[in-house]
Amino acid sequence: MNQMATRKTAILVDGGFYRKRAQFLWGERDAKERANELFSYCLLHISESEEPRDLYRIFYYDCPPMCRTLKHPLTGEKINFAKGPLTSWFKSFVCTLASKRKVALRMGELAENQAYYALKPNTLSDILSGNKVSSDLSKLDFQLVVKQKGVDMRIGLDAASIAYGRHVDQIILIAGDSDFLPVAKMARRNGIDFILDPMKQKPKTNLLEHIDGLESYTDKMYPNLSDSESPNKGNSTVR
Repeated sequence: MNQMATRKTAILVDGGFYRKRAQFLWGERDAKERANELFSYCLLHISESEEPRDLYRIFYYDCPPMCRTLKHPLTGEKINFAKGPLTSWFKSFVCTLASKRKVALRMGELAENQAYYALKPNTLSDILSGNKVSSDLSKLDFQLVVKQKGVDMRIGLDAASIAYGRHVDQIILIAGDSDFLPVAKMARRNGIDFILDPMKQKPKTNLLEHIDGLESYTDKMYPNLSDSESPNKGNSTVR
């Protein structure tokens, strides 16, 4: 019987997506636990696959949290995000990741000067439907809106470099956004097997048409997690 050839595999992780999805699935973790969890989750793609794989590198893409001061539109309070708990959490998180073997960090930045507060979609719907008036609003009805810069570009550049250089046979992308459609197309045109891991989210149809397979190992991360220990799905803090 012929043995299957071992695939050299690169794993690309959209960090913002992973952190949000991991909290939804498994609840909050401290910075070191979340970093160790992410590393372990990526390695499941190597150890649990039905085909033999050899890890080339894990590429992690993210943006540091906002550090500017912004006035809240409802209370007028000036909030210094540089002193917020997420800032120190993120520093510890990336330091732990950086210490892992075969992990490369690719940091973008936030468009801080364009950051603003906006009503949450459900709050806006309540106001438009007449179920809530402006006097009912609280701080929790607002969310910070700030866009990332450079993350998608770095994912595209790394995928192109890997594909054109024939450094790997396979790319696994942990993400859930159809913005990565050009990345998938480019990799496949260059003979790279392209796998998407949306961590059990349902990807958009136009992305499914341009990948070679779907894989998620979320059920194997905490197999002993009982229903009573499941995280609060309504928690809005992303870590």
